[in-house]
Amino acid sequence: MPFGAHPPIPKKEKISVAYLVQKLRERVHIDLQACASEEQCENSYVTEADLHRPGLALAGYIKTFTYQRIQVIGNTESEYLEHLSEDERKKAFSNLTQFDIPVIITTDHNELDPELQEMAQKAGIPLFKTNIETTKFMFLLRDFLEDQFAMQTMVHGTMVDVYGIGILIAGKSGIGKSEVALDLVERGHRLVADDVIILTCKGNNLIGAATEMNKHFMEIRGLGIIDIMSMFGIRAIRYQKRLEVVLELSLWDESKDIERTGLDKDQMDILDVEVPLVHLPITPGKNITVIAEVIAMNHLLSHYGYDAAQAFQDKVKTNIAKKQRKEADMPRRAIEYFEGDTE
Repeated sequence: MPFGAHPPIPKKEKISVAYLVQKLRERVHIDLQACASEEQCENSYVTEADLHRPGLALAGYIKTFTYQRIQVIGNTESEYLEHLSEDERKKAFSNLTQFDIPVIITTDHNELDPELQEMAQKAGIPLFKTNIETTKFMFLLRDFLEDQFAMQTMVHGTMVDVYGIGILIAGKSGIGKSEVALDLVERGHRLVADDVIILTCKGNNLIGAATEMNKHFMEIRGLGIIDIMSMFGIRAIRYQKRLEVVLELSLWDESKDIERTGLDKDQMDILDVEVPLVHLPITPGKNITVIAEVIAMNHLLSHYGYDAAQAFQDKVKTNIAKKQRKEADMPRRAIEYFEGDTE
């Protein structure tokens, strides 16, 4: 099934502050303590992944204040408020509370004065505090939000972690994608998802995962549904994996030109991310499982700077140049002396 048949899944438009706080506590293990308007969290919504430090707004410049974002108050903002008098502090903080801010979070052991917490309570703005250093907290929070608001798409195929390389096996229905993946699992590799894969774009990476319905399960035609985790154990599955290679299986067609050297590398565009694409025609006797392992190892070599096809081409060019200079003889064997080995 072609990837173009799978349009991007619309990203989330919003998440509630209550959901955000719950997941940060449970999944990211951030200790957030409520200071004001915790009851408003269900009705306050975050609509984008970007964060904002409201230093200029506290100083009085609100013309470009992005109030719709999560407001993070760190050491700089806290020290600025501390050096103001009580009336000036309230006036500065009122520059924030006049807007419909989804949530304000103070970091690095900072805590707003009780009168400012009361202002947030009256304005209905949820206020939380955490002891985590500001830069680290913003990194963790932004990573979580980028995941929540990331673009996604659904593709048909089977995804396997082979030697740490995420390979998506694609091809028309019934060509043997699941059977290849099952053989790879039996050889010690790990299944990510079968049949339906959700690809999420985070940064410049595509992360593959199963749906809640099909995780751990695989369909083998003629046999039915099998549970990979129950059959092979926890070592045989992964909940997520970065997609690094697409392996497209197809029936052998002599009329089509098949890449022989590996110099012309195809790419596939998925959610504006370029992914290496390998076209593999199937013929009787071909061991697709071993080839998939070789594809993974070859990708690793390429990642660390070694391209076998390029290295071979360089040797051919060097030999041609020697022949043109009449410095090369007829092709010779790789070993000049067999050292008595007559087997």
